Amino acid sequence: METKPPLPPFSLDTAIVKVQVAEDAWNTRDPERVALAYTEDSQWRNRAEFFSGREQIKASQFYGH
Repeated sequence: METKPPLPPFSLDTAIVKVQVAEDAWNTRDPERVALAYTEDSQWRNRAEFFSGREQIKASQFYGH
């Protein structure tokens, strides 16, 4: 599995960086980039829908297309 810093445990500064990386990925509206902001085994929720893993994250329709 690929790892990208910053890694837990997070300090306030590294948590801010991690959130910014995810926000930047979302702002691209590119499902591949969004999915890469999360771990391969992420458990991800959007309101009442739940996704497991990058493939399901990429397949979701929440990117503004």
